[in-house]
Amino acid sequence: MSDRTQGGPESRTLEMEGVPRRSGANPSRSVLTVVLECARPLAGGARWDVTDFDEIMIGRGSARALEPGNDPRSRALRLPDRRVSTRHARIFRAEDGRRFLEDLGSTNGSRLDGRLVEGPVPLPDRAEIEVGGSFLVFDAQAAPAKERVLGLDAERAPRVPFGMATLVPRLEALFSDVTQIAITNAPILVLGETGTGKELLARAIHELSGRSGPFVGINCGALAGTVLESQLFGHVRGAFSGAERDEPGLIRASDRGTLFLDEIGELPKTAQATLLRVLQEREVLPVGGTRPIKVDFRLVAATLRPIDQLGDGFRSDLYARVAGFTVRLPPLRERREDVGLVLASALRGLPAERAQTLRITPELARALLAYAFPYNARELHQALSVAVTLTKADELGLDALPPAFRRAEERPAAPVEPSELDEDTSRLRAELVERLAATGGNVSEVARAMGRTRMQIHRWMKRFGVDPETFRR
Repeated sequence: MSDRTQGGPESRTLEMEGVPRRSGANPSRSVLTVVLECARPLAGGARWDVTDFDEIMIGRGSARALEPGNDPRSRALRLPDRRVSTRHARIFRAEDGRRFLEDLGSTNGSRLDGRLVEGPVPLPDRAEIEVGGSFLVFDAQAAPAKERVLGLDAERAPRVPFGMATLVPRLEALFSDVTQIAITNAPILVLGETGTGKELLARAIHELSGRSGPFVGINCGALAGTVLESQLFGHVRGAFSGAERDEPGLIRASDRGTLFLDEIGELPKTAQATLLRVLQEREVLPVGGTRPIKVDFRLVAATLRPIDQLGDGFRSDLYARVAGFTVRLPPLRERREDVGLVLASALRGLPAERAQTLRITPELARALLAYAFPYNARELHQALSVAVTLTKADELGLDALPPAFRRAEERPAAPVEPSELDEDTSRLRAELVERLAATGGNVSEVARAMGRTRMQIHRWMKRFGVDPETFRR
Protein backbone atom coordinates (compact mmCIF):
# COMPACT_ATOMS: atom_id res chain seq x y z
CA MET A 1 0.00 0.00 0.00
CA SER A 2 1.33 3.46 -0.87
CA ASP A 3 2.54 5.34 2.19
CA ARG A 4 0.29 8.38 2.06
CA THR A 5 -0.83 11.09 4.42
CA GLN A 6 -4.38 12.41 4.68
CA GLY A 7 -5.35 16.05 4.69
CA GLY A 8 -2.48 17.69 2.84
CA PRO A 9 -0.64 17.80 -0.47
CA GLU A 10 2.45 16.09 0.88
CA SER A 11 3.01 12.36 0.43
CA ARG A 12 5.95 10.26 1.55
CA THR A 13 7.64 7.75 -0.71
CA LEU A 14 9.50 4.76 0.67
CA GLU A 15 12.82 4.41 -1.15
CA MET A 16 14.31 0.97 -1.84
CA GLU A 17 17.73 0.70 -0.22
CA GLY A 18 20.72 -0.17 -2.34
CA VAL A 19 19.07 0.47 -5.73
CA PRO A 20 19.98 3.70 -7.53
CA ARG A 21 17.32 5.47 -9.54
CA ARG A 22 17.74 5.25 -13.31
CA SER A 23 17.96 8.60 -15.04
CA GLY A 24 15.18 9.16 -17.56
CA ALA A 25 13.09 6.36 -16.07
CA ASN A 26 9.46 5.75 -16.93
CA PRO A 27 7.42 8.50 -15.17
CA SER A 28 5.11 5.78 -13.82
CA ARG A 29 5.73 2.84 -11.51
CA SER A 30 6.04 -0.59 -13.16
CA VAL A 31 4.43 -3.42 -11.18
CA LEU A 32 4.58 -7.19 -11.66
CA THR A 33 1.69 -9.14 -10.13
CA VAL A 34 1.28 -12.89 -9.68
CA VAL A 35 -2.48 -13.11 -10.19
CA LEU A 36 -2.97 -16.82 -9.47
CA GLU A 37 -1.28 -20.20 -9.41
CA CYS A 38 -3.21 -23.19 -10.77
CA ALA A 39 -1.75 -25.58 -8.21
CA ARG A 40 -2.46 -23.19 -5.31
CA PRO A 41 -5.60 -21.15 -6.07
CA LEU A 42 -6.15 -20.49 -2.35
CA ALA A 43 -2.87 -18.57 -2.21
CA GLY A 44 -4.35 -15.51 -3.90
CA GLY A 45 -1.85 -13.20 -5.55
CA ALA A 46 1.26 -11.13 -4.88
CA ARG A 47 2.79 -8.01 -6.39
CA TRP A 48 6.08 -6.14 -6.51
CA ASP A 49 7.32 -2.79 -7.76
CA VAL A 50 9.87 -3.61 -10.49
CA THR A 51 10.45 -0.08 -11.81
CA ASP A 52 14.15 0.01 -10.93
CA PHE A 53 15.11 -3.45 -12.15
CA ASP A 54 16.56 -4.16 -15.59
CA GLU A 55 15.98 -7.91 -15.42
CA ILE A 56 13.57 -10.26 -13.66
CA MET A 57 14.44 -13.95 -13.99
CA ILE A 58 11.43 -16.24 -13.53
CA GLY A 59 11.86 -19.81 -12.31
CA ARG A 60 10.72 -22.49 -9.89
CA GLY A 61 11.42 -22.15 -6.17
CA SER A 62 10.26 -23.56 -2.85
CA ALA A 63 8.17 -20.46 -2.02
CA ARG A 64 6.74 -17.47 -3.86
CA ALA A 65 9.17 -14.58 -3.56
CA LEU A 66 11.04 -11.86 -5.43
CA GLU A 67 14.67 -12.37 -4.45
CA PRO A 68 17.91 -10.44 -5.15
CA GLY A 69 19.50 -11.34 -8.46
CA ASN A 70 23.07 -11.30 -9.72
CA ASP A 71 23.41 -7.52 -9.35
CA PRO A 72 21.51 -4.67 -7.65
CA ARG A 73 19.42 -4.06 -10.77
CA SER A 74 18.16 -7.64 -11.17
CA ARG A 75 15.68 -9.82 -9.33
CA ALA A 76 14.60 -13.48 -9.40
CA LEU A 77 10.90 -14.31 -9.17
CA ARG A 78 10.49 -17.75 -7.57
CA LEU A 79 7.24 -19.69 -7.99
CA PRO A 80 6.39 -22.99 -6.22
CA ASP A 81 4.92 -24.38 -9.43
CA ARG A 82 5.93 -27.78 -10.86
CA ARG A 83 5.00 -26.59 -14.35
CA VAL A 84 7.57 -23.80 -14.08
CA SER A 85 11.14 -24.69 -15.12
CA THR A 86 14.13 -23.79 -12.96
CA ARG A 87 15.04 -21.15 -15.57
CA HIS A 88 11.73 -20.52 -17.27
CA ALA A 89 11.63 -16.96 -18.64
CA ARG A 90 12.91 -13.48 -18.08
CA ILE A 91 11.70 -9.90 -18.38
CA PHE A 92 14.48 -7.50 -19.32
CA ARG A 93 14.95 -3.88 -20.28
CA ALA A 94 16.86 -3.01 -23.44
CA GLU A 95 19.14 0.00 -23.83
CA ASP A 96 16.34 2.06 -25.34
CA GLY A 97 14.21 1.51 -22.21
CA ARG A 98 11.75 -0.97 -23.74
CA ARG A 99 10.95 -4.14 -21.81
CA PHE A 100 10.87 -7.60 -23.35
CA LEU A 101 9.71 -11.08 -22.38
CA GLU A 102 11.88 -14.03 -23.35
CA ASP A 103 11.25 -17.73 -22.82
CA LEU A 104 14.45 -19.51 -21.76
CA GLY A 105 13.71 -22.88 -23.35
CA SER A 106 11.21 -23.88 -20.66
CA THR A 107 9.47 -27.25 -20.72
CA ASN A 108 5.93 -25.87 -20.78
CA GLY A 109 6.54 -22.62 -22.62
CA SER A 110 5.57 -19.02 -21.90
CA ARG A 111 2.60 -17.01 -23.16
CA LEU A 112 2.08 -13.31 -23.66
CA ASP A 113 -1.57 -12.25 -23.71
CA GLY A 114 -2.57 -15.87 -24.37
CA ARG A 115 -0.12 -16.52 -27.20
CA LEU A 116 3.00 -18.65 -27.10
CA VAL A 117 6.28 -16.74 -27.08
CA GLU A 118 9.23 -17.58 -29.34
CA GLY A 119 12.31 -15.49 -28.67
CA PRO A 120 12.28 -12.07 -26.98
CA VAL A 121 9.08 -10.10 -27.63
CA PRO A 122 8.35 -6.52 -26.56
CA LEU A 123 6.03 -6.11 -23.60
CA PRO A 124 3.14 -3.68 -24.05
CA ASP A 125 2.51 -1.27 -21.18
CA ARG A 126 0.02 -3.78 -19.81
CA ALA A 127 0.46 -7.50 -20.44
CA GLU A 128 -0.75 -10.87 -19.17
CA ILE A 129 2.06 -13.41 -18.85
CA GLU A 130 1.67 -17.17 -18.39
CA VAL A 131 4.58 -19.31 -17.18
CA GLY A 132 3.79 -22.97 -16.51
CA GLY A 133 0.67 -22.92 -14.35
CA SER A 134 1.20 -19.41 -12.99
CA PHE A 135 -0.42 -16.25 -14.37
CA LEU A 136 1.08 -12.79 -14.05
CA VAL A 137 0.17 -9.23 -15.04
CA PHE A 138 2.83 -6.66 -15.91
CA ASP A 139 1.70 -3.03 -15.75
CA ALA A 140 4.21 -0.35 -16.74
CA GLN A 141 1.93 2.46 -15.54
CA ALA A 142 0.48 0.97 -12.37
CA ALA A 143 0.99 4.06 -10.20
CA PRO A 144 2.45 7.59 -10.30
CA ALA A 145 6.24 7.64 -10.29
CA LYS A 146 6.41 9.52 -6.98
CA GLU A 147 4.50 6.82 -5.09
CA ARG A 148 6.54 3.74 -4.26
CA VAL A 149 4.36 0.63 -4.46
CA LEU A 150 5.00 -1.63 -1.50
CA GLY A 151 5.33 -5.37 -2.03
CA LEU A 152 2.27 -7.37 -1.02
CA ASP A 153 1.68 -11.12 -0.80
CA ALA A 154 -1.87 -12.26 -0.03
CA GLU A 155 -0.52 -15.41 1.67
CA ARG A 156 1.37 -13.49 4.32
CA ALA A 157 -0.34 -10.10 4.47
CA PRO A 158 -2.62 -9.24 7.40
CA ARG A 159 -6.18 -10.07 6.41
CA VAL A 160 -8.18 -7.01 5.42
CA PRO A 161 -11.98 -6.88 5.05
CA PHE A 162 -12.76 -8.67 1.79
CA GLY A 163 -14.52 -5.63 0.36
CA MET A 164 -11.18 -3.79 0.48
CA ALA A 165 -8.82 -6.55 -0.68
CA THR A 166 -6.89 -5.59 -3.83
CA LEU A 167 -3.53 -5.89 -5.53
CA VAL A 168 -4.16 -2.87 -7.80
CA PRO A 169 -1.99 0.02 -6.50
CA ARG A 170 -4.33 2.85 -7.46
CA LEU A 171 -7.33 1.09 -5.93
CA GLU A 172 -5.31 0.25 -2.82
CA ALA A 173 -4.44 3.94 -2.45
CA LEU A 174 -8.15 4.77 -2.67
CA PHE A 175 -8.96 2.14 -0.03
CA SER A 176 -6.27 3.68 2.16
CA ASP A 177 -8.20 6.94 2.04
CA VAL A 178 -11.45 5.06 2.75
CA THR A 179 -9.85 3.51 5.84
CA GLN A 180 -9.08 6.97 7.19
CA ILE A 181 -12.54 8.32 6.33
CA ALA A 182 -14.23 5.27 7.91
CA ILE A 183 -13.37 6.35 11.45
CA THR A 184 -15.09 9.72 10.94
CA ASN A 185 -18.81 10.42 10.59
CA ALA A 186 -18.52 11.64 6.99
CA PRO A 187 -21.11 10.13 4.64
CA ILE A 188 -19.72 7.96 1.85
CA LEU A 189 -21.16 7.45 -1.63
CA VAL A 190 -20.13 4.25 -3.46
CA LEU A 191 -20.50 4.01 -7.24
CA GLY A 192 -20.14 0.84 -9.29
CA GLU A 193 -21.71 -1.69 -11.59
CA THR A 194 -23.80 -4.62 -10.38
CA GLY A 195 -21.65 -7.17 -8.59
CA THR A 196 -18.62 -4.94 -7.96
CA GLY A 197 -19.00 -5.31 -4.19
CA LYS A 198 -20.65 -2.08 -3.08
CA GLU A 199 -22.33 -3.70 -0.06
CA LEU A 200 -19.12 -5.56 0.80
CA LEU A 201 -17.29 -2.24 0.89
CA ALA A 202 -20.06 -0.72 3.01
CA ARG A 203 -19.73 -3.58 5.50
CA ALA A 204 -15.95 -3.12 5.54
CA ILE A 205 -16.43 0.58 6.30
CA HIS A 206 -18.75 -0.34 9.18
CA GLU A 207 -16.19 -2.82 10.52
CA LEU A 208 -13.42 -0.22 10.35
CA SER A 209 -15.55 2.53 11.91
CA GLY A 210 -15.65 0.89 15.32
CA ARG A 211 -19.30 1.87 15.75
CA SER A 212 -21.08 -0.29 18.34
CA GLY A 213 -24.45 -0.46 16.61
CA PRO A 214 -25.55 -2.79 13.80
CA PHE A 215 -25.05 -2.62 10.05
CA VAL A 216 -28.46 -2.13 8.39
CA GLY A 217 -28.62 -2.52 4.62
CA ILE A 218 -31.60 -1.32 2.58
CA ASN A 219 -32.26 -1.66 -1.15
CA CYS A 220 -34.21 1.51 -1.87
CA GLY A 221 -35.50 0.10 -5.14
CA ALA A 222 -37.15 -2.81 -3.33
CA LEU A 223 -39.07 -0.76 -0.77
CA ALA A 224 -42.86 -0.84 -1.24
CA GLY A 225 -44.00 2.59 -2.43
CA THR A 226 -47.16 2.77 -0.30
CA VAL A 227 -45.44 2.11 3.02
CA LEU A 228 -41.91 3.26 2.12
CA GLU A 229 -41.76 6.09 4.67
CA SER A 230 -43.02 3.93 7.53
CA GLN A 231 -40.44 1.28 6.61
CA LEU A 232 -37.63 3.83 6.67
CA PHE A 233 -38.70 6.23 9.39
CA GLY A 234 -41.00 4.06 11.49
CA HIS A 235 -44.55 4.73 12.63
CA VAL A 236 -46.61 5.01 15.80
CA ARG A 237 -49.54 2.82 16.73
CA GLY A 238 -52.68 3.88 14.92
CA ALA A 239 -50.86 6.00 12.30
CA PHE A 240 -52.70 4.15 9.55
CA SER A 241 -54.86 1.08 9.06
CA GLY A 242 -52.95 -1.97 10.26
CA ALA A 243 -50.48 -0.02 12.44
CA GLU A 244 -51.20 -2.02 15.58
CA ARG A 245 -47.97 -1.13 17.42
CA ASP A 246 -45.07 1.28 17.31
CA GLU A 247 -42.32 0.36 14.83
CA PRO A 248 -38.90 2.04 14.94
CA GLY A 249 -38.20 1.80 11.19
CA LEU A 250 -34.94 0.87 9.46
CA ILE A 251 -33.14 4.15 10.14
CA ARG A 252 -33.67 3.95 13.90
CA ALA A 253 -32.65 0.28 13.73
CA SER A 254 -29.20 1.48 12.62
CA ASP A 255 -28.75 3.70 15.70
CA ARG A 256 -25.05 3.84 16.76
CA GLY A 257 -24.27 1.77 13.66
CA THR A 258 -24.14 2.13 9.87
CA LEU A 259 -27.07 2.70 7.50
CA PHE A 260 -26.41 1.44 3.97
CA LEU A 261 -28.84 2.80 1.36
CA ASP A 262 -28.31 0.81 -1.84
CA GLU A 263 -29.72 2.28 -5.06
CA ILE A 264 -30.42 5.55 -3.29
CA GLY A 265 -31.30 7.10 -6.64
CA GLU A 266 -34.53 5.07 -6.58
CA LEU A 267 -35.92 6.97 -3.57
CA PRO A 268 -39.12 8.93 -4.41
CA LYS A 269 -38.99 12.71 -4.02
CA THR A 270 -41.18 12.68 -0.90
CA ALA A 271 -38.87 10.23 0.88
CA GLN A 272 -35.86 12.27 -0.26
CA ALA A 273 -37.21 15.34 1.49
CA THR A 274 -37.77 13.42 4.73
CA LEU A 275 -34.32 11.78 4.55
CA LEU A 276 -32.72 15.20 4.02
CA ARG A 277 -34.28 16.45 7.26
CA VAL A 278 -33.07 13.32 9.10
CA LEU A 279 -29.51 13.93 7.89
CA GLN A 280 -29.64 17.62 8.79
CA GLU A 281 -31.22 17.30 12.22
CA ARG A 282 -30.07 13.78 13.16
CA GLU A 283 -33.57 12.95 14.30
CA VAL A 284 -36.49 10.92 12.93
CA LEU A 285 -40.17 11.79 13.07
CA PRO A 286 -42.12 8.50 12.79
CA VAL A 287 -45.20 8.47 10.57
CA GLY A 288 -48.11 9.63 12.75
CA GLY A 289 -45.76 10.84 15.46
CA THR A 290 -45.50 14.30 17.01
CA ARG A 291 -42.07 14.07 18.65
CA PRO A 292 -38.83 13.62 16.70
CA ILE A 293 -36.48 10.96 18.06
CA LYS A 294 -32.70 11.46 18.07
CA VAL A 295 -30.74 8.94 16.04
CA ASP A 296 -26.99 8.45 15.54
CA PHE A 297 -25.91 6.57 12.43
CA ARG A 298 -23.22 6.63 9.76
CA LEU A 299 -24.58 6.83 6.21
CA VAL A 300 -23.13 4.87 3.28
CA ALA A 301 -25.10 5.18 0.04
CA ALA A 302 -24.62 3.40 -3.27
CA THR A 303 -25.91 3.57 -6.81
CA LEU A 304 -25.21 2.08 -10.23
CA ARG A 305 -25.44 5.45 -11.94
CA PRO A 306 -23.86 8.64 -10.53
CA ILE A 307 -26.56 10.62 -8.73
CA ASP A 308 -25.52 13.85 -10.45
CA GLN A 309 -26.58 12.21 -13.74
CA LEU A 310 -30.15 11.56 -12.57
CA GLY A 311 -31.28 15.09 -13.45
CA ASP A 312 -34.45 16.23 -11.68
CA GLY A 313 -34.98 12.74 -10.26
CA PHE A 314 -32.77 13.47 -7.26
CA ARG A 315 -32.57 16.53 -5.03
CA SER A 316 -29.26 18.38 -5.34
CA ASP A 317 -29.29 19.36 -1.65
CA LEU A 318 -29.65 15.69 -0.65
CA TYR A 319 -26.86 14.75 -3.05
CA ALA A 320 -24.58 17.25 -1.30
CA ARG A 321 -25.42 15.51 2.00
CA VAL A 322 -24.76 11.91 0.89
CA ALA A 323 -21.64 12.52 -1.24
CA GLY A 324 -19.23 13.58 1.48
CA PHE A 325 -16.61 11.18 0.11
CA THR A 326 -17.16 9.35 -3.19
CA VAL A 327 -15.68 5.96 -4.09
CA ARG A 328 -15.91 4.42 -7.55
CA LEU A 329 -15.45 0.65 -7.57
CA PRO A 330 -14.02 -0.42 -10.94
CA PRO A 331 -15.48 -3.51 -12.64
CA LEU A 332 -13.51 -6.74 -12.39
CA ARG A 333 -12.46 -6.48 -16.05
CA GLU A 334 -10.51 -3.33 -15.09
CA ARG A 335 -8.76 -5.03 -12.16
CA ARG A 336 -7.54 -8.37 -13.56
CA GLU A 337 -4.87 -8.46 -10.86
CA ASP A 338 -7.63 -9.22 -8.34
CA VAL A 339 -9.09 -12.27 -10.12
CA GLY A 340 -6.95 -14.56 -7.95
CA LEU A 341 -8.15 -12.83 -4.76
CA VAL A 342 -11.79 -13.25 -5.80
CA LEU A 343 -11.14 -16.88 -6.74
CA ALA A 344 -9.50 -17.58 -3.37
CA SER A 345 -12.38 -15.95 -1.49
CA ALA A 346 -14.89 -18.13 -3.36
CA LEU A 347 -12.94 -21.29 -2.58
CA ARG A 348 -12.73 -20.42 1.13
CA GLY A 349 -16.47 -20.98 1.26
CA LEU A 350 -15.88 -24.69 0.65
CA PRO A 351 -15.20 -27.28 3.36
CA ALA A 352 -11.58 -26.81 4.41
CA GLU A 353 -10.35 -30.19 3.16
CA ARG A 354 -11.92 -29.65 -0.27
CA ALA A 355 -10.56 -26.11 -0.55
CA GLN A 356 -7.01 -27.18 0.33
CA THR A 357 -6.80 -29.92 -2.30
CA LEU A 358 -8.60 -28.22 -5.20
CA ARG A 359 -6.55 -27.16 -8.22
CA ILE A 360 -7.49 -25.53 -11.51
CA THR A 361 -6.23 -26.14 -15.03
CA PRO A 362 -4.27 -23.53 -17.02
CA GLU A 363 -7.12 -23.48 -19.54
CA LEU A 364 -9.58 -22.43 -16.83
CA ALA A 365 -7.19 -19.77 -15.49
CA ARG A 366 -6.61 -18.46 -19.02
CA ALA A 367 -10.38 -18.18 -19.51
CA LEU A 368 -10.82 -16.26 -16.24
CA LEU A 369 -8.27 -13.67 -17.32
CA ALA A 370 -9.83 -13.35 -20.78
CA TYR A 371 -13.46 -13.15 -19.66
CA ALA A 372 -15.23 -9.75 -19.59
CA PHE A 373 -17.21 -10.44 -16.36
CA PRO A 374 -20.36 -8.45 -17.19
CA TYR A 375 -21.67 -9.20 -13.67
CA ASN A 376 -18.29 -8.81 -11.98
CA ALA A 377 -17.11 -10.66 -8.86
CA ARG A 378 -20.60 -11.92 -8.07
CA GLU A 379 -20.63 -13.78 -11.40
CA LEU A 380 -17.29 -15.44 -10.67
CA HIS A 381 -18.45 -16.54 -7.21
CA GLN A 382 -21.61 -18.09 -8.60
CA ALA A 383 -19.89 -19.82 -11.53
CA LEU A 384 -17.28 -21.38 -9.23
CA SER A 385 -19.89 -22.45 -6.69
CA VAL A 386 -21.75 -24.42 -9.37
CA ALA A 387 -18.54 -25.79 -10.91
CA VAL A 388 -17.20 -27.09 -7.60
CA THR A 389 -20.55 -28.68 -6.74
CA LEU A 390 -20.71 -30.56 -10.05
CA THR A 391 -17.03 -31.56 -10.16
CA LYS A 392 -15.85 -34.35 -7.87
CA ALA A 393 -12.22 -34.41 -9.09
CA ASP A 394 -9.50 -32.42 -7.34
CA GLU A 395 -8.74 -30.44 -10.51
CA LEU A 396 -11.31 -28.01 -11.85
CA GLY A 397 -11.30 -27.80 -15.64
CA LEU A 398 -12.66 -25.33 -18.14
CA ASP A 399 -15.58 -27.62 -19.01
CA ALA A 400 -17.00 -27.05 -15.51
CA LEU A 401 -17.65 -23.36 -16.21
CA PRO A 402 -20.58 -21.85 -18.14
CA PRO A 403 -20.23 -21.65 -21.97
CA ALA A 404 -19.50 -17.89 -21.87
CA PHE A 405 -16.27 -18.56 -19.95
CA ARG A 406 -15.27 -21.32 -22.34
CA ARG A 407 -15.68 -19.02 -25.34
CA ALA A 408 -13.41 -16.46 -23.69
CA GLU A 409 -10.53 -18.96 -23.68
CA GLU A 410 -10.73 -19.44 -27.45
CA ARG A 411 -7.87 -17.08 -28.28
CA PRO A 412 -5.13 -17.70 -30.87
CA ALA A 413 -2.49 -20.14 -29.65
CA ALA A 414 -0.06 -19.58 -32.52
CA PRO A 415 3.40 -18.33 -31.55
CA VAL A 416 3.73 -14.59 -31.47
CA GLU A 417 6.54 -13.15 -33.54
CA PRO A 418 8.27 -9.95 -32.44
CA SER A 419 7.48 -8.25 -35.73
CA GLU A 420 3.75 -8.75 -35.14
CA LEU A 421 3.98 -6.54 -32.06
CA ASP A 422 5.80 -3.66 -33.78
CA GLU A 423 3.46 -1.05 -35.15
CA ASP A 424 5.42 -0.58 -38.35
CA THR A 425 7.38 -3.51 -39.82
CA SER A 426 9.14 -1.21 -42.26
CA ARG A 427 10.43 0.83 -39.30
CA LEU A 428 11.79 -2.35 -37.74
CA ARG A 429 13.61 -3.27 -40.96
CA ALA A 430 15.01 0.26 -41.24
CA GLU A 431 16.31 0.11 -37.65
CA LEU A 432 17.89 -3.29 -38.29
CA VAL A 433 19.66 -2.07 -41.41
CA GLU A 434 20.82 1.10 -39.64
CA ARG A 435 22.33 -0.84 -36.74
CA LEU A 436 24.01 -3.37 -39.04
CA ALA A 437 25.57 -0.50 -40.96
CA ALA A 438 26.74 1.22 -37.76
CA THR A 439 28.36 -1.96 -36.40
CA GLY A 440 29.84 -3.18 -39.67
CA GLY A 441 27.49 -6.18 -39.76
CA ASN A 442 28.29 -7.31 -36.20
CA VAL A 443 25.19 -9.37 -35.33
CA SER A 444 26.11 -9.72 -31.65
CA GLU A 445 26.34 -5.95 -31.17
CA VAL A 446 23.05 -5.42 -33.00
CA ALA A 447 21.36 -8.02 -30.78
CA ARG A 448 22.61 -6.31 -27.61
CA ALA A 449 21.56 -2.87 -28.83
CA MET A 450 18.06 -4.04 -29.79
CA GLY A 451 17.56 -6.24 -26.72
CA ARG A 452 17.25 -9.41 -28.80
CA THR A 453 19.05 -12.72 -29.17
CA ARG A 454 21.42 -13.40 -32.06
CA MET A 455 18.94 -16.03 -33.29
CA GLN A 456 16.18 -13.44 -33.51
CA ILE A 457 18.38 -11.02 -35.46
CA HIS A 458 19.19 -13.83 -37.92
CA ARG A 459 15.45 -14.54 -38.28
CA TRP A 460 14.72 -10.92 -39.10
CA MET A 461 17.58 -10.71 -41.59
CA LYS A 462 16.23 -13.78 -43.36
CA ARG A 463 12.67 -12.45 -43.36
CA PHE A 464 13.67 -8.99 -44.63
CA GLY A 465 16.23 -10.32 -47.12
CA VAL A 466 19.12 -8.54 -45.39
CA ASP A 467 22.66 -9.96 -45.81
CA PRO A 468 25.05 -8.94 -43.01
CA GLU A 469 28.03 -9.53 -45.29
CA THR A 470 27.15 -6.41 -47.27
CA PHE A 471 27.84 -4.32 -44.15
CA ARG A 472 31.20 -5.88 -43.27
CA ARG A 473 34.13 -3.48 -43.58
